Amino acid sequence: FYSIYFYGSTGSRERINKNIVFFFTFGTVITVTAVIWLHGTSGTLPHFLQEPDDAYIVKSNPIKLKCRARPALQIFFKCNGEWVHQSQHQSQEHTDEGTGLKIREVMINVSRQQVEDFHGPEDYWCLCVAWSHLGTSKSRKATVRIAYLRKNFEQDPQGREVPIKGMIVLHCRPPEGVPVAEVEWLKNEEPMGSDGNIDTRADHNLIIQEARLSDSGNYTCLASNIVAKRRSLTATVVIFVNGGWSLWTDWSACNVPCGRGVQKRSRTCTNPAPLNGGTFCEGMSVQKSTCNALCPVDGGWAEWTEWTVCSGECERQRSRECTAPEPKRGGRLCDGAALGTDNCTGGLCTHNLLHDAKPQGLEGSSDVALYSGLAAGVVTVVVLIVAVTLYRRNQSEYGVDVIDSSALTGGSSLQPDLTVSRTYTSPICFQDSMDKELISQEPSLFDPLPDLKVKVHSSFMVSLGVSERGAEYHAQKAHPQTFPRGLAPDYSGVRVEGTLRGRREKNLLAPHAPSTPSRPPLRTAGVLGHAGGRLVVPNTGVSLLVPHGGIAEDTTWEMYMVINQEDSKESQEVLLSPEVTYGPPGLDLSCPVAMTIAHCAEVATDNWNIRLKRQTQDNKWEEVMSVEEESTSCYCLLEAQCCHLLLESPGRYALVGEPLSQEAVKRLRLAVFGSADNTNPLGYSLRVYCVDNTPYAFQEVASVERVRGGRLLEEPKTLLFRGNSFSLQLSIQDIPQFLWSIKPFTTCQEFSFSQVWASNQRPLQCAFSLERYSPASSQLSCKISVRQVKGQEQILQVYTSVVESEKEVVPFFTQSNCTTTSLTGSRAFKIPLSIRQRICATFDTANAKGKDWQLLAQKLHIDRNLCYFARQESPSAVILSLWEAQHQDTGDLDSLASALEEIGKVHSSTHSTSSRTTTLATTGTTTRTTATLGRSTEELDTEFT
Repeated sequence: FYSIYFYGSTGSRERINKNIVFFFTFGTVITVTAVIWLHGTSGTLPHFLQEPDDAYIVKSNPIKLKCRARPALQIFFKCNGEWVHQSQHQSQEHTDEGTGLKIREVMINVSRQQVEDFHGPEDYWCLCVAWSHLGTSKSRKATVRIAYLRKNFEQDPQGREVPIKGMIVLHCRPPEGVPVAEVEWLKNEEPMGSDGNIDTRADHNLIIQEARLSDSGNYTCLASNIVAKRRSLTATVVIFVNGGWSLWTDWSACNVPCGRGVQKRSRTCTNPAPLNGGTFCEGMSVQKSTCNALCPVDGGWAEWTEWTVCSGECERQRSRECTAPEPKRGGRLCDGAALGTDNCTGGLCTHNLLHDAKPQGLEGSSDVALYSGLAAGVVTVVVLIVAVTLYRRNQSEYGVDVIDSSALTGGSSLQPDLTVSRTYTSPICFQDSMDKELISQEPSLFDPLPDLKVKVHSSFMVSLGVSERGAEYHAQKAHPQTFPRGLAPDYSGVRVEGTLRGRREKNLLAPHAPSTPSRPPLRTAGVLGHAGGRLVVPNTGVSLLVPHGGIAEDTTWEMYMVINQEDSKESQEVLLSPEVTYGPPGLDLSCPVAMTIAHCAEVATDNWNIRLKRQTQDNKWEEVMSVEEESTSCYCLLEAQCCHLLLESPGRYALVGEPLSQEAVKRLRLAVFGSADNTNPLGYSLRVYCVDNTPYAFQEVASVERVRGGRLLEEPKTLLFRGNSFSLQLSIQDIPQFLWSIKPFTTCQEFSFSQVWASNQRPLQCAFSLERYSPASSQLSCKISVRQVKGQEQILQVYTSVVESEKEVVPFFTQSNCTTTSLTGSRAFKIPLSIRQRICATFDTANAKGKDWQLLAQKLHIDRNLCYFARQESPSAVILSLWEAQHQDTGDLDSLASALEEIGKVHSSTHSTSSRTTTLATTGTTTRTTATLGRSTEELDTEFT
């Protein structure tokens, strides 16, 4: 359609309606309507009553674009800059009755193929062009897009556990889609709305300002647009309540009627009670305090008053009062008469002499007999009451303990003598043990013990499935190489503060402190699952046991342990062990783990108050418990050289001690190393170290000397350092005067008491610089005395060769591949899983015959703080985990077998007949089970697989 205008010579226009035929050069003939508007005719440009709207193509259904304009002679669509063919238009025309103007409406279809075939810098678009007698008008651009919605959410909400009144934020990023998907939140499949506490409009996220118990549930993010609806993964939100202590009850009455006693008060974890996995209250539920009950005061007679004047009846009187002292607090009244009478004439009174003399004499004698009899009776009754009371108290307090202690002496466990002398002869490699860093030449100390044969005859053991009448089991001592060698994973995500260099540069007396290169922090890590396992920091006496079943099935955790190597911040107390961290922080276990930490306190006497402390999030230390107290939050079993802890919360822990007297003793390890002086060909240096007697502290010395090339010249010795405020003196003696010289004023050196007492695992070192007069002098012999003023002394004997040819000798501790890290599954435990499960099934159930987990704890000598085990889901399993931690370095089960045998003997003594019958009836079964108890872990692993 063309609009052609003809103009006259005068410039005026005339309207002509006729058909005009034009001939184009290429021969095509078209019909053109020539419209000539007269000059001065009025009108308007087209006005769009309806413009095309943006549209989305859903699946393969085409969409319709529509335009309507007034006045309009013609309307055409233009898409992506090109005219749409007239044949694709659907037009309608009618006249507006109000204005008389023509209204034209045009519609086109756009298919999915058209949009997909278009490749341009922008979306597919179309607009309308309308013509009127005054010109043209254009509509808005309408975009046409293919609608879709992806299946996968860009971010699914994650379930979480939130404390009550905590904030909940669930993130949701819907799938990519056109148009953009709208988000709706469902709780337990019901739509949620926004209110003052819940906001569902914040960038598709769900925010609950203060969590309530009713907010626990399953949350789903629902995304939808014109194409489809998509559901996210369900996020489970658990609102938990941490337990809180109730108020303390009033102090109970003193438990003794008289003298020094104890009173108690208690509180319960019910304010609020833990809910939905919330933590149990930390701290003690019972407090004890000494009390002094005031004893009753029995009354005592004061002095008699003077006799009164003789009366007409020939009598005189005197009195006394019960005021010396007065009876108090239920004390007895005075025995005897308060009023005394006497004949004042010696029997010569003439008044009624014949009548009164005889009766009066008889009355006086009868009174004396009566009072004497009463007094004797009262004394006899009191003596009997006291005797019976003392007898019952002795029976109740001591009778059972004596019986139990005598029963416990029947165990067959063989313990090595750790006091045997040791000599260093070659480089060695440590295992996870408090004392295995020193290898002895004594075969009785570290050689495997011969096979042990234990015979048991208990019917109770038969019922447990552990032994039989006449059966034997063989418990072979494990090889000292308990753990496999291998490189520990570099758990770089664990924060370890401080280095050996930083620690040594602070507060050291040593004038020649060695320069120690940085080394990786002492740590270990492993991936543990439902089967449990053990983590060990090599050569430090630190390990962690995760029981079987502690981690949920189909779940694994990458657990780690790290030993802090920076200076301790505890200035008021003595650090007795390394600071050990285990994690990760979000660790979720169903039962406590058993951590073993070596310490340096001499705990044979009650001169220490040893406490377990944990570091809080603000790097402060809080007390968890005292090792002598009872607690339900954790368990502490203190032994001579190590401490076994049952812990439920990951974090950093350490043992600290407060000396209660000057008799408190800390064990020190003394060692002397020697090496040639690199600056002087005739020089030789002796270095004496004084460190806390823990494997971890001595490892730092070994690392330093390994770098220096030093050699251990005498076996390390232990010195008991007392808390009596006296210093430690080191002196060198018996130097060959004509062969060697020593640097002046260095023959005697000293460490102050505070340096040694509060060393906090830092190695203290002093050096003696010697020089030989002649290269021919190749031998050095001398003594080094280390003594505490008014305390113990140790002598280190040095005898070594310093010739040049012997400089190639491998220095002490050159084997650096001691990298035992972790064991998983049955190899990590001494007790086979089947035996462990059978013991738990037997002892966890209360038994009227006393065969329960409390008896098991008593026989295994871990029956203190039973309230901790009582709150466990399986007390026997926790007791066995603690036993595993105690016996991780011994390869036998004889102590456990002895305890079970004793339980069987106690049980069978009251049921001997039935026991004998049961024993004979179950011989075949128990022989197999008893043999299992003594088999190697390799055989058991094969059977379990």
